[in-house]
Amino acid sequence: MISDRMLKALNDHLNIEFQSAYYYLAMSASFLREDFNGFAQWMRAQHGEEMVHAMKFYDFIDDRDGAIELQALQGEQSEWDSPLHVFESALEHERMVTSKIYDLVDLSLEVRDHATNTFLQWFVTEQVEEEATASDIIQQLKLIGNDGNGLFMLDRELGQRSGIEAEDEAGAPPA
Repeated sequence: MISDRMLKALNDHLNIEFQSAYYYLAMSASFLREDFNGFAQWMRAQHGEEMVHAMKFYDFIDDRDGAIELQALQGEQSEWDSPLHVFESALEHERMVTSKIYDLVDLSLEVRDHATNTFLQWFVTEQVEEEATASDIIQQLKLIGNDGNGLFMLDRELGQRSGIEAEDEAGAPPA
């Protein structure tokens, strides 16, 4: 049986994952307004990946006979100065999510909830990848600067992301 403290923490994190999906969708919309369709596609695929993460928490809570508690989504930032600023915001956000995952791991160890600890290990590994990817794109954007050709090429490259990553994680395509 899952403890009340662990259940509350998992529900809180479930909502962080939904909020993350919403945040990435706001970033996608911002890129669409600026005609950076490739960046917008990348962020939309990231939105799908975050939805997969949220549903993993949703299903885990249900599997543990916990009550799922959805919270209202908060309004998110919807304007950024540049593609670099967007990805810096994404990296900052991912670092916050990583911190929250680590807090969950610490709590699972404290309350001796081995099932939850095992479940969370996938997310620990995933957050390393999330931060590294955002950091790599930031470095590319810093190298490009304001060069229109470079931005065009990176926009085109990032637009190749199809959302298959989310499909691979869950074993089925996102809804």
